[in-house]
Amino acid sequence: MTQPITLTDEQREFRAVVRQFARDKIAPLAAETDRTATYSWDAFKALQAMELTSLSYPEQYGGAGASLVDQAIVAEELASACASTSLMFLISKLAMLPVLNFGSEALKAKYIPRIASGESQGSYALSEPDAGSDVASMATRAVADGDDWIINGTKCWITNAGISDLYTVFARTSSDRHKGITAFLVEADWGVEVDKLEHKLGIKGSPTGVIRLDDVRVPDANRIGEVGQGFTAAMHTLDRSRPTIGAQAVGIAQGALDVAIVYLKERTTFGKPLADKQGLQWMVADCGMRIEAARTMVYRACAMVDEGDPRGELSMAGAMAKCFASDTAMQVTVDCVQFLGGYGYTTDFPVERMMRDAKITQIYEGTNQIQRMVIAKKLLG
Repeated sequence: MTQPITLTDEQREFRAVVRQFARDKIAPLAAETDRTATYSWDAFKALQAMELTSLSYPEQYGGAGASLVDQAIVAEELASACASTSLMFLISKLAMLPVLNFGSEALKAKYIPRIASGESQGSYALSEPDAGSDVASMATRAVADGDDWIINGTKCWITNAGISDLYTVFARTSSDRHKGITAFLVEADWGVEVDKLEHKLGIKGSPTGVIRLDDVRVPDANRIGEVGQGFTAAMHTLDRSRPTIGAQAVGIAQGALDVAIVYLKERTTFGKPLADKQGLQWMVADCGMRIEAARTMVYRACAMVDEGDPRGELSMAGAMAKCFASDTAMQVTVDCVQFLGGYGYTTDFPVERMMRDAKITQIYEGTNQIQRMVIAKKLLG
């Protein structure tokens, strides 16, 4: 089995640089982004300037070729400052994973450099109103028409809806439940319409919406993989992206705990800092242990991806990492609001935002109930 990893000195230095960047450039924008529920182009431009938009992609397409462990470090550090900004970093990679792993060389060469430079952004269009956890029940259809496909359908819970100019769309090409799904890379200006943007509890700086495709014509050259390979591509992709959602969750939890620790040291009651209270010390210790356990699980799953999953352990390890880390984020952020008492319940401190942001990590890219089903199936055979 893949061994739990320890970061190299180079990775630790990289983490320190990204952490300072997140504190200097991203954290100051976070509260206003949340308050106004608007996409922060300033944050995205900061990611571009730091060359983080290119980090996740192979060098031959203009990327930096970073390992998934390195990508998890970035996701964590960005999320500790602003969960919405960490999604800017993660969502295009999610959209491009099917292209990277299943797409033609021509498709990669055409689109990946655009994503790496920040010229384009991508969204992953899998879920539908009646096909969320049960992906194979999707109703969106793609019908062949000469050298093109005509796609009709509605996709929901689309991160970056209206911002992205590229959408990885999964559509039914035959009646077979699993083998009848095919993936396509669709340019927004071919007719992708944003029907609705959701009003959400958290990650308010990252738009989530419903998109509609009405007779959208897509060239066969933009088909991702073989006809009928879409379900396989979707599941393969989620196995490789879930660990980075775990990293996002770890970052949210760590960011909240960092704020709480400063407060506990500075706030005095009955003549002593709150940090001297044993009851609170034990809560802090539990938070720290959960975060470190989650971080180790995330790094281990990411290392499996980097190795190419030679022993077929990734599906369970990724599910465990995402599930445990997101449950940890929710528990830790709730505790951090409690540490700050009444102040924690106000927008004067970021912990209430972090608590709201943490909740989505238990839901998207497969609810934690689905993750537990994946884990149980692997354990029980």
